[in-house]
Amino acid sequence: MIREKLRGTGVALVTPFAADLSIDYPAFAKLLDFVLDGGVNYVVINGTTAESATTTTAEKAEILKFVKNHVNGRVPLVYGLGGNSTQHVLDTFAEVNFEGVDAILSVSPYYNKPSQQGIYQHYMQIADISPVPVILYNVPGRTGSNVTAETTLKLALHDNIIGIKEASGNLEQCMQIAKHKPQEFMLISGDDLLTVPMTAFGAEGVISVLANAFPEKFSKMIQLSLDYKFKEATELLNGFVDINPLMYEEGNPVGVKAVLERFGVCSTFVRLPLIEASAGLRDRLYKLL
Repeated sequence: MIREKLRGTGVALVTPFAADLSIDYPAFAKLLDFVLDGGVNYVVINGTTAESATTTTAEKAEILKFVKNHVNGRVPLVYGLGGNSTQHVLDTFAEVNFEGVDAILSVSPYYNKPSQQGIYQHYMQIADISPVPVILYNVPGRTGSNVTAETTLKLALHDNIIGIKEASGNLEQCMQIAKHKPQEFMLISGDDLLTVPMTAFGAEGVISVLANAFPEKFSKMIQLSLDYKFKEATELLNGFVDINPLMYEEGNPVGVKAVLERFGVCSTFVRLPLIEASAGLRDRLYKLL
């Protein structure tokens, strides 16, 4: 059952780049082995952390093919597929090879700030045609609009919508979803530091940025919280409290790529308008490491 397969730690993978800003596939293979050996439960590609805003359609197809081949069924695969033009998103489905893809993660429309009814209709059309289950993605800090608990709960009634990645930071909203959702609908944390408390009221895991760099420790923390061992989980959580803000200080995935370079996994290269971590940010990250 897909719900059980996606319980625990999902990692929102970065896209490693070479110095010429082409995709660094040897480093990508190293990253995949690093997170899988660390015990993550599934991987997410073509999300925000993957710099999907600056990868081309051809590159997205290449990345998907590469990840499917390298993972080779070891863990489930979630593919990011969303946008702020509903028709364009619908058209994109015809361009994607969904073989081996377990679900899509679809961000709420950004920039044009639709009404709740517009968000509802957008997702209903996507869910109606998607050949794989749909996970909603609410991240108001990036999209400029919030998917309310009421809208989420209406969408949860669609047979092909299986969960939401909730990154609003609004715990009361998350609690409303957890309380009133259908049993099989998944509440997934989109905020690394809020995942442990969110599991206390019904979240079933996380789609994480930190798990790129700390897959073993982070996965252990999430599993402890899912086992209701909150004292032990909180001890691990405290180790992430100071470093987590630095992941986003100069844009995501700037911070986590700096850490991954320190660990010998991939380079710090990012595509404009993002730029590599400043010397000051690196110094603070390395001191914490």
